[in-house]
Amino acid sequence: MTDSLPALAGLPVTRPAGRPFDPPEELARLREQQPLSRMVFPDGHVGWLATSHALVRAVLADARFSSRYELLHSPLPGQAAMEGTPPAPPGLFIGMDPPDHTRYRSLLTGKFTVRRMRQLTERIEQITAEHLDAMERHGPPVDLVEAYAVPIPALLMCELLGVAFADRTSFQGHMAKVNSLDATPEEKQGAFAALQEYVHGLVLAKRAKPTDDMLSDLADSDLTDEELTNIGVLLLGGGFDTTANMIALGTFALLSHPDQLAALRADPGLADRAVEELLRYLTITHTGMRTALEDVELGGQLIRAGECVALSAQAANRDPAKFPDPDTLDLRRQAAGHVSFGHGAHQCLGQQLARVEMRVAIPSLINRFPSLRLAVPPEEVPLRTDSDIYGVHRLPVTWEV
Repeated sequence: MTDSLPALAGLPVTRPAGRPFDPPEELARLREQQPLSRMVFPDGHVGWLATSHALVRAVLADARFSSRYELLHSPLPGQAAMEGTPPAPPGLFIGMDPPDHTRYRSLLTGKFTVRRMRQLTERIEQITAEHLDAMERHGPPVDLVEAYAVPIPALLMCELLGVAFADRTSFQGHMAKVNSLDATPEEKQGAFAALQEYVHGLVLAKRAKPTDDMLSDLADSDLTDEELTNIGVLLLGGGFDTTANMIALGTFALLSHPDQLAALRADPGLADRAVEELLRYLTITHTGMRTALEDVELGGQLIRAGECVALSAQAANRDPAKFPDPDTLDLRRQAAGHVSFGHGAHQCLGQQLARVEMRVAIPSLINRFPSLRLAVPPEEVPLRTDSDIYGVHRLPVTWEV
């Protein structure tokens, strides 16, 4: 019976002390005892939290659950109530359902195919080598976030979209504010508006004088300026922040697991599996959300129309029913099926690009610097707990010269 379940006071977000790679312990208990739990959202909405791999994927694949902004409730503590949120503006398709979502996404799918992303490997290798050379010239210690993890995906995304790399500091600051768990609603709205203003200027420039980039390609379609602006914001916002955090946090995890680091150095053929395992093990996104469009029976419970379900990717990716010994980092694991990129119609468009970037950047780094190690005690690495994308603010590293 739905009404017989006690409701959680909110989403567990506190990670265990001294274990920066592990999700909140409460998630594992919920997954074992009640994988679909009643939960009170920060705005007072009483909905659900799904913590098992099977349930999270089921909701993500079910068209009876909506991604429309105006129907959602944020489960993250400190986030503004979403009640009264307007529908997604034209082009901001992650906040839409089919057929609107399908129309926009179909314009982009062909630009992010596995084949097309792999064709970028040579350029990614070149960018990576340039930054490794710069690190070597600088000498230890360096902040790996600033020197390596951020600029590689940022430069590639700027080239793909036709964005001036010199502008990255500005739009990175706006994106950090949008993703911050501490920013006020007004600060978030202001930062998002600033991103829109910046991309709108790019759109007008591409229409007037197209160049060889993705934004110019899209400008040659029937998209309006508003649609193209919001699509550009999505691509720019999602194109490198997550990848940068995976490169930095992934390196931190490997340096903290010397046996796995040694295995990857010894066997370059492990790289593809290593990327998938790091994506599963670290799961840098807190949670997704969907709202039932009609009454749905799920996991032995009745989810009523209008109730929002928070989807814990962190818990799903550590589900022992899907991944044996899930709390162990094992680069030889077959980690296919993780939900770090989502699942279903809204699965991340840029996932193949992220995979290629990680596949090049992490092995290249650890092989260029065989003695790479943390320059500070692990507990002094500043964790990015103030953002809805987890990672590290800085990662001081050193090596033998």
